[in-house]
Amino acid sequence: MYLNLRIGPYVCAEWNFGGFPVWLRDIPGIEFRTDNKQFKDEMETFTKFIVEKMRARALFAQQGGPIIMAQIENEYGNIEWEYGQPGKQYVKWAANMAEGLDAGVPWIMCQQGDAPLNVINTCNGYYCDGFTPNAPGRPTMWTEDWNGWYQLWGGLVPHRPVQDNAFAVARFYQRGGTFQNYYMYFGGTNFERTSGGPFITTSYDYDAPIDEYGLVRQPKWGHLKDLHEVLMRCESALMSVDDEPEYISLGRNLEAHVYTTAAHPEICAAFLANIDSSSSAVVEFRGTKYELPAWSVSILPDCKTVAYNTAKIHAQTSLMTMKRNNLKTRNPKPADVDTLIESQVATIELDWEKQEEPIGIRGGNTITAHNLLEQINTTKDSSDYLWYTTRFQVSKEDIKELQGRKEDVRLVLEDVRDALHVFVNGELSGSFSGSWFSLNHSIKLKEGVNEIALLCMTMGIQNYGAFLEKDGAGIKGKVQVTGLGSGVLDLTTSEWVYQVVTNLDL
Repeated sequence: MYLNLRIGPYVCAEWNFGGFPVWLRDIPGIEFRTDNKQFKDEMETFTKFIVEKMRARALFAQQGGPIIMAQIENEYGNIEWEYGQPGKQYVKWAANMAEGLDAGVPWIMCQQGDAPLNVINTCNGYYCDGFTPNAPGRPTMWTEDWNGWYQLWGGLVPHRPVQDNAFAVARFYQRGGTFQNYYMYFGGTNFERTSGGPFITTSYDYDAPIDEYGLVRQPKWGHLKDLHEVLMRCESALMSVDDEPEYISLGRNLEAHVYTTAAHPEICAAFLANIDSSSSAVVEFRGTKYELPAWSVSILPDCKTVAYNTAKIHAQTSLMTMKRNNLKTRNPKPADVDTLIESQVATIELDWEKQEEPIGIRGGNTITAHNLLEQINTTKDSSDYLWYTTRFQVSKEDIKELQGRKEDVRLVLEDVRDALHVFVNGELSGSFSGSWFSLNHSIKLKEGVNEIALLCMTMGIQNYGAFLEKDGAGIKGKVQVTGLGSGVLDLTTSEWVYQVVTNLDL
């Protein structure tokens, strides 16, 4: 197996903070992924460390190892415009820095249309058959073929039909593609708190040909396997053409591409495509008629016989289901716990325990401030949970006035991210979530001292976008209580007590 070593160090990958360590944002003066000395120093240190580790183990191709190329940065071209000229300078620096490490393999940049000439720009996406490199003489490479997508908490389960995935792959090689890599081919699980965010699930199944549990997903796995085998049969013809394959129009939205040479006409492979998404067609190619279903490619490894059509599945089709089982338990499970488990482990003895967490701050290790603290700066990503707690007085007159009118008292928060439990005087008042959402929530107060305890939660630190070092979490802006007869109560600069909650970590 050959490897494309994607160093990054920014990787996205739906991984917490895009793969960056959170301490990186604490370096004075740092700005991520731009012409910034502090960031470039850290990036060069990391990249050099990885290259030297690989070289020490003789893993690069020139040493007889499996690494045939390496990637610096990741999809920077999608956000480069936000950085202006410093972003362009950063791209040039990154390419030169990588080349200077003398890895002995080509360096690539994905989604980087203005990649310097000492690196190769590549494509990421669902379809890359229309992609061309930014300089002549470069191979057409597809570093991320998205055969599914990640899942968000509360969202639908993404699914990409294998017929469409196979169509995209066949079209890529039909039009001169040279390198294609699935993202993902094997699904997985992001354990503990490694998922990026916000709101990306711990499951990273991705609708991949091999699922999260290491089981083949049919018919996706089988249909793509059949495609790979047919492409291997075309290898001699694909390798015989130095430039573009011969293009032949077969009609509207119908075309053929032929790989062959005048010197060796017996070595020949053809791809016949119908890129109409709704209508099938019959085409004539080299004196023979072929039926092409809508949105499909037929592959002829000998330019005569159809060995594969992307829309026609011959692989096994199966549906995986999870079964309910009555498990042996030493202690009865709580009534609100439901268990799904495969039959093979039905004899496992489970010992259930239930623990109720106290509400609000307890013990020591608190922080007191007269302003709202940014959550990631406070937790240092040691926990997803941070208590914001404050107390205030409500007069007897305010309570009496409230009893005589319909208007209710409301807690108003200007900006919150990612999720929030609101407790008022020890009782849960509401739960909310979103990416920088505002809150205007009805609450009930009492005469005398009232306590508002806000349990703010991160759901994976932002893993994609520009200026990640400036993106935060928690509560910012104003915090107010409205609806009191005495007027708006601004709690923004009240005394707030904070506590990082470490025993609730997922």
